[in-house]
Formats: sequence, structure tokens, C-alpha cells
Amino acid sequence: MSGVTLSAVVCAHNEEARLEACLRRLAFADEIVVLLDRCTDGSQAIAERLANKVVIGAFPLEGPRRAAAVAAASGAWILEVDADEAISPALAEEIRQRVAAPGQADYFQIPVDNYVGRRLVRYGWGGSFGTSSVSRLFRAGIKTWGDEQVHPTTRFAGVRGPSLTNPLEHDVDRDVTDMLHRFDRYTALRAQDLAVRPKGGVLSNLFRAVRRFWKCYVSRKGYREGDWGFLIALLAALYPLVSTLRARLEREMAAPAGKA
Repeated sequence: MSGVTLSAVVCAHNEEARLEACLRRLAFADEIVVLLDRCTDGSQAIAERLANKVVIGAFPLEGPRRAAAVAAASGAWILEVDADEAISPALAEEIRQRVAAPGQADYFQIPVDNYVGRRLVRYGWGGSFGTSSVSRLFRAGIKTWGDEQVHPTTRFAGVRGPSLTNPLEHDVDRDVTDMLHRFDRYTALRAQDLAVRPKGGVLSNLFRAVRRFWKCYVSRKGYREGDWGFLIALLAALYPLVSTLRARLEREMAAPAGKA
């Protein structure tokens, strides 16, 4: 596709319930690319109907998955969106204005409005358990990802521009049960990384947990969200500690008898 200015890129795994709504909100882009990772539901039919390009394969790691999706895009600018996220008309217009305007910036932060069910939880996110802004709008070729199992590190080769003002809408969790399942999934994946590259012991991560709780609940004003803010700060604080314990205990359980 020649002359493409903006490519919207979506990675999805069994997202038939949310994928169509996500893609329809991306109609303002010049090109839509969908990468389907080991999908067994109706995601492929939706993607083939609404996207310009569809990539199908198995991508166990998030970093290589996102890199493969971006590599399939033709645009000079890339907008990364997940299937549980939505672009409002106001944000779409702001994105189009930013990529059309001359300037030296190579990537932009986009604020995020996180929803738990119908509840907008604006304050207190952090500590690898949630974020209030993301670097998802960037020139092609300047973003790279690490190989971590969860929350891969990202690096940008260019110049950061001013943050956008309109937020990305993110359905982060359906309810408390969904949030706890996410905590279990994240700590299991992080434990796999720590089994290869350990980062601190139990005691150091205990102190780290206290700092994380303070940062989310106090510095980032999680207290303004009431019980939701407390729960999010607690899970963010426990994330590195539980991940470390899982890595150690699961390694111990996997060791032959007498070798732990």
C-alpha cells in the first residue's frame, strides 16, 4: 500500500468478543494490520473483514509479537492498539493532526483511561500492574522490544514529543476476579523471567513492595479511588515479591528429591 501515513496495528489472541469494536474505531487510519496469535475462535474472520493486512502465527513472547505486527505495516507512523482498547473520535483527530504536522518528534505518549467494568479508575496505576500513559504512537523503525515474558522493555531511537491530551480507553479488567486472575498470570510469567535472570531476593523485594505501595497509593493518588485504589496499590506492591517467591518455590518443586 503506497503513500500510507498512519498504520494502526493490533495484536490479538482469541478476542472475537472485542476485536470488531476495536477495529471499527480505527477506520481513521490509512491502514489496519492485525496479528492473530494462536487464535482458535472467530477472530480471524473479523480481522479479514475489517483489516487491510492479517498476520497469522504463533508468537509466545509479547516483544517479538509486537515487532512482527509492526514489521507488516506500511505506514510512516505506527499506532499500536490492543483489542481491549478503544480510540475515541477526539483522540483519532488528535492523532491525525500530530502525524500530519511538521516537526522533530518521533514518538508520543498517549494518556490512558482504565476501566474496571464500568468504573473509571484514573488514579494509582503503576508498578507493572497498570499504567496511566503509553508510548504507542511512533515513527516506523524507532521502537524495539525486549524478550521478557510480560511487560517487555521498550526503547526508542528518536525524540519524544509532547504528550497527547485525549485518552485511550482501556477495559483493563471486568471485575475483581478478573484483576486477581491477571495478577496470577503476570506473576507466573514474571517468575519465568526471574528463573533465568534473578532480580533481588525476598527481603529486597519486600522493601520494594513498600515503596511501590506508597508510590501508587500516595504519590499517584490511588487513595482518591477508595477501595479500588487500595487494591491496585496492594497488587502492584506484591507483584515483584510474589514473582520472586514463585520463581524460587517452583524451581525448588521442580528439583529432584534431595537436590532442592
